[in-house]
Amino acid sequence: MSLDYSSSEMMTVTAARALENGMTCFVGIGLPSEAANLARLTHAPDVVLIYESGTLQTKPDVLPLSIGDGELCESALTTVSVPEMFRYWLQGGKVSVGFLGTAQIDRFANLNTTLIGDYHDPKVRLPGGGGAPEIATCAGEVFITLKHSRRAFVRDVDFVTTLGFGRDGKGRDGVPNIGRGPTRVITDLCVMKPDPDTKELVVVSLHPGVTREDVIEATGWEIRFASELDSTPEPSVKELEILRDLKDRTARKHAGE
Repeated sequence: MSLDYSSSEMMTVTAARALENGMTCFVGIGLPSEAANLARLTHAPDVVLIYESGTLQTKPDVLPLSIGDGELCESALTTVSVPEMFRYWLQGGKVSVGFLGTAQIDRFANLNTTLIGDYHDPKVRLPGGGGAPEIATCAGEVFITLKHSRRAFVRDVDFVTTLGFGRDGKGRDGVPNIGRGPTRVITDLCVMKPDPDTKELVVVSLHPGVTREDVIEATGWEIRFASELDSTPEPSVKELEILRDLKDRTARKHAGE
């Protein structure tokens, strides 16, 4: 049976499947939050979701607008102070995966959420790093999810807010007590992973209906493809139903219904 789903739903479901039961996940707002909560509501009911505001084992009924959304605190097992969240939980090595979004990403998985253009005369100022730099440094590994376009996927980010593998792919070499960094990037077109040697992002899986040309056209550098390129599994009926219900519930709540 052929299912009717959007590229955004494909991305969210694929990102959700990257999480496993028993993981402790530090969740970013937006697409990462959507994917993490879908995982919790489907195949990974025991995934522990942590948000930057200090909420532990959070189980929101609707997606939060920000880390300060009361839904997070009300649905959490407990809430700790932000310093404790970072110093004890994150820097203490108790977070297995950080799930991040971004405005720009480059070929070495560096993230930019600071500005577009020249640092001293930017075209656009972005919200900044928040907890992302610390998450990328201290979490065991990092998953990144964002929509694929030349605007987002650039050869070199304008500013390294959050370290992937540095400007030359060697930014984590020889650095003690640092996580593995980005292990996968999930977009609405494909899944990428860093090359084991160079750390440059390589396409390992294409979503159904997506061609190599589609990815090349949407990427701002000469993207490489794995020699054995997989096809990403389609969403299931159950995953789509739960995701759509979650988003409908969220929209109604935020509209005041």
